Amino acid sequence: MTKSSEETAPAKSAPDPAAEPPGEARRMTRRGWTLVVSGALFLIFVVLGSVVPVPFVAISPGPTYDTLGRDAAGNPVIQVTGHETHPTTGELRMTTVSLHDGVTLFQGLGFWASGRYALAPREEYFKPGETNEQVKQENIQQLQDSQTNAQVAALRKLGYPIKVLAKQIVSGSPADHVLSPGDKLITVNGKKIVEAADVRAALTGTLPGQTVQITFQSDGQPERTVPLTLAARPDRKEGFIGLTAVDRADAPFTVNISLQDVGGPSAGLMFTLAIIDRLQPGDLAGGRHIAGTGEITETGEVDPIGGISFKVVGAREAGATDFLVPEHNCAEAKSNVPAGLNLIKVSTLDDALTQLGNLKAGRPTASC
Repeated sequence: MTKSSEETAPAKSAPDPAAEPPGEARRMTRRGWTLVVSGALFLIFVVLGSVVPVPFVAISPGPTYDTLGRDAAGNPVIQVTGHETHPTTGELRMTTVSLHDGVTLFQGLGFWASGRYALAPREEYFKPGETNEQVKQENIQQLQDSQTNAQVAALRKLGYPIKVLAKQIVSGSPADHVLSPGDKLITVNGKKIVEAADVRAALTGTLPGQTVQITFQSDGQPERTVPLTLAARPDRKEGFIGLTAVDRADAPFTVNISLQDVGGPSAGLMFTLAIIDRLQPGDLAGGRHIAGTGEITETGEVDPIGGISFKVVGAREAGATDFLVPEHNCAEAKSNVPAGLNLIKVSTLDDALTQLGNLKAGRPTASC
């Protein structure tokens, strides 16, 4: 046998004229570029849709709170010091809406598809350049004002006297450096001041430059009567003193409202009813689960609020069977009322008390 001492080398083939020259990258086809660009755009869309907020907010039913019950810390929502309180049954539940800011495109689509949320332009809830913290502080101030109005409306209804105080003094006005916030107003221009609206009414027919007498009392001091020369303002013909007056209950006891992490003015009606229920016998709710909403004025008018279509849903989910609705919110409330919830139309505190009495006695109520 004979062994070969080396392998036979393969024959060299002729160069392919269609082949790319050595070292030159293959050019990407149009289809390849289309796929790359489309993929990049899709990735950018996904990132932006997941991260960048859109100019909308999402609104949904918020938590509800029994004003006859206790807050998250276990304290009574309505706290009375220096006066007898009376037992109550049932619930007088205030309602809220939840506002979700910083919504991204994908979150917004998810909210919308859920059917539980509504999207609204952010500018309807936030002023240009306004931050979340500023809105929060405004809502807290509105809640505090509603609590004060509720106390005044409730105690006025119960027959306690009302005093009128100077709330704000306009810098540089005739009242500046003469009166201070908290001073009790007794007479203006010879007219007795019984409620805050009397201050403006007392100046009817006066002119800028005219001098009027104002009688007031600072805390712990004797009454004083001083002359004020009225100033001019472009929005009115009569003279201008330069103060904002508010009603306050003049009762020998204190009422405090304890509720955290809630803002806005719309709980006023339910606070008012709960104060009355605590201070007088009678048990307004009568064992029923009643919810409601409405801004209350110091004189007991019930003003309309926003978000009623979400509030009725939140109330029903919390077990309410009856809902007190401001008269001007009735049409919107009816458009989204859940099954099993009785809508009761009210326009004043007296209306609300009458309708609660009807419920307790089994009589028909004023329906939206």
